[in-house]
Amino acid sequence: MKQPNILFIYSDQHRADVMGCAGNEVVKTPNLDRLAAEGMRFTQAWTESPICQPARASLLTGRYPHQHGIIGNFTGECRPDWQTYTRNLQEAGYKTAVVGKTHYSNWPMGKEREPAPGDEWLQQFGYDHVIEEFDRYVHVNYETPFTRFVKERGDLAAYRKTISDRFRIGDRHWEGVTSPLPQALDLTSFLAGEAERWLDTQTGDNPWFLNLAFVQPHVPLMGDPEWADYYKDKVIRRSNTAIPSPDDEQWADHIALIRKHSHSELLTDEFVMAGARQYYAMVSLIDQKIGEVLAKLETRGELDNTLIIYSSDHGEMLGDHGLMAKMCFYKSSVRVPMIIRPPGGCESGAYDSPVQAFDMVATMLEAAGAKVLEGASARSLLPVLRGENVKVRDVAHSMIRMRPGLPTWVAVTDGNLRLTYELNTGEWVELFDLSDDPDENENLVAQMQKRSEVARLHELSKQALSQIQ
Repeated sequence: MKQPNILFIYSDQHRADVMGCAGNEVVKTPNLDRLAAEGMRFTQAWTESPICQPARASLLTGRYPHQHGIIGNFTGECRPDWQTYTRNLQEAGYKTAVVGKTHYSNWPMGKEREPAPGDEWLQQFGYDHVIEEFDRYVHVNYETPFTRFVKERGDLAAYRKTISDRFRIGDRHWEGVTSPLPQALDLTSFLAGEAERWLDTQTGDNPWFLNLAFVQPHVPLMGDPEWADYYKDKVIRRSNTAIPSPDDEQWADHIALIRKHSHSELLTDEFVMAGARQYYAMVSLIDQKIGEVLAKLETRGELDNTLIIYSSDHGEMLGDHGLMAKMCFYKSSVRVPMIIRPPGGCESGAYDSPVQAFDMVATMLEAAGAKVLEGASARSLLPVLRGENVKVRDVAHSMIRMRPGLPTWVAVTDGNLRLTYELNTGEWVELFDLSDDPDENENLVAQMQKRSEVARLHELSKQALSQIQ
């Protein structure tokens, strides 16, 4: 069987319910909706970590954070000697490219502008072609392919000032603002254009793998002028405003840290809605550019021989529970969008049992006929796409440690319950009955009614995390 091309579209901080196909009636995502209509949407896909770098290291390796060792942001770097799914694809004959954010390394926030790290280091992970970008706040201090692109065509100074006036500046960090750059010069447009240019170079017999890794809708909450104008009067309400009040002292410290980062005392409905409008604008531009890339595949005659996957590294709280960003295990943070359209499409549907985000890489490797990742925990989702009645896994996990020396928190779900515990002590700190309380408002951890069910879930979790597949 001919190896399929693989288009893996990966965004940053896109929460799972901000898609039309997920039931959101405000956001415009016709191209993601199309992929869902021609493929399978995994409604209970969990990130391995609700923060960027650990999630991306897990995706790269098919391993949980405690297995590869990067459990928080900027606590380590991915190593080129790791076995990676991209190198396995390369060894299987694929021409490979990444355009956008990888976050495999730690970029320092320097005070002097300087060229961004080179692409040669990233090529060691199994990429033939690299155009690396990072969160937009680095554009204030770094020269990157995108800043050079803007400098040649637009007002780079105004763009940099819009970011520097807000990033890490108190409540302005979460302020919704329209970009001073036209849509054609937006980072999302730039990355999609670079991806299309690389596709035009693929004229040989080898199959190709393209990771189009959009940087948005990560903060700053700054949409392009056209989509920002579309959403300027839209009503976008928070799905949940209940403030967490944990009993456990260490878990309370963790939530307090997120509340401080969120400037929770400033998150009025009006303030959050202004940011949400820009967030939706960024999602819609990503969707628009996905449509253009799909059109490119149709023009090239490759759409029906391309495995297409869309997902994100983690979600975004967007004011839910009085929080912004991620770093917690509420569904807005820990669930990710996951849509898989096999070559030629499949019977559309929604798979509602738990899966892990890194199951996508096992799926790609099996579809490509490439080597599996030795020692990985990722599992292929191809049986689901073939219509088989299978349960991929009993539970899904996510974990985080904010910095060395602090507790390592683990969340586990079987789809009905969601438990949070400390990895080393096993102490339970959160329990939600998702069947009766899907919005995760009532923490039942101190109650005894579900003690046996929670103990079973905890034991399943320990078994899963101790296994090397």
